[in-house]
Amino acid sequence: MTAEPPAGAQPAGDLPLDAHLHTEQSPDSAVPIDVYAALAVERGIPEICITDHVDFDPRDPAYHYSRFDDRERVVRGAAERWAKQGVAIRFGAELTYNRRWEADVRDHLERHGYDYVIGSVHDWPESPYWPSRVQSWVVGRPLDEVVAPYYAEIIAAARSGLFDTIGHLDVVKRYLHPRITAADLATRPDLQEPALRAIIESGTALEVNSSGLRYPGAETYPSAAVVARYRELGGDRVVVGSDAHSRGSFAARLDESYRHLTAAGFEALTFRRGGERVRIDVPRSTPNGTVDALRT
Repeated sequence: MTAEPPAGAQPAGDLPLDAHLHTEQSPDSAVPIDVYAALAVERGIPEICITDHVDFDPRDPAYHYSRFDDRERVVRGAAERWAKQGVAIRFGAELTYNRRWEADVRDHLERHGYDYVIGSVHDWPESPYWPSRVQSWVVGRPLDEVVAPYYAEIIAAARSGLFDTIGHLDVVKRYLHPRITAADLATRPDLQEPALRAIIESGTALEVNSSGLRYPGAETYPSAAVVARYRELGGDRVVVGSDAHSRGSFAARLDESYRHLTAAGFEALTFRRGGERVRIDVPRSTPNGTVDALRT
């Protein structure tokens, strides 16, 4: 969880959902919820989900940063205000997962109700990807050993059954850059397959997160090739999010995430709105590169 770079090009309109947004109730964002809602109206995005960070290690920045009751009150209040403007706002969370605190995650979710929950693996304080130790971790190790700790946590997160979605799969490439690049990782697609299979077998959705396009490597998390492989392996649950932490990153390049889905053959997102899991039509790319809504 670090400050993000400028967003770059803004997305096309008429996208149905941005399911990954951080507000001022996350330690790495200062955006009021109404800013995102107004942008959704402006850009014709009818549904957004606020997924502020929840951490379980006292050394992590979102540990006890904001109270559940406060977050829910703010989001539910905004949802009521903006419904009249045609924007549905869902109350979600992005929970940092690690096997060490899985019991705490489970307890939190048993006691608190969200519309939608993302499980993400970040560069936890003792991980080999922490900025002060990533260089020594990479030197002299084969690629499969370098990424093994990250994917082990992803697999455990999927198998835990705690989450609707696994967030920003392969964000590890951001932590490894420039020592190991996205191009280096692309030479070993086999390294992600156990994680993809775990996601499929658990019934968890795969998020296609456009924030990676704003970082070195310039790929979604995961890349288009990984999205296609997920589909080939039988994956049928996907969702999209911009992972915005700033006004300028709201829905930024989210249309590219959608295009990866249509290229792989997906026709619908799988998203949870509280008690129900719903299918949302995926936009399709037209020959001139614009995005139309797919009607099924």
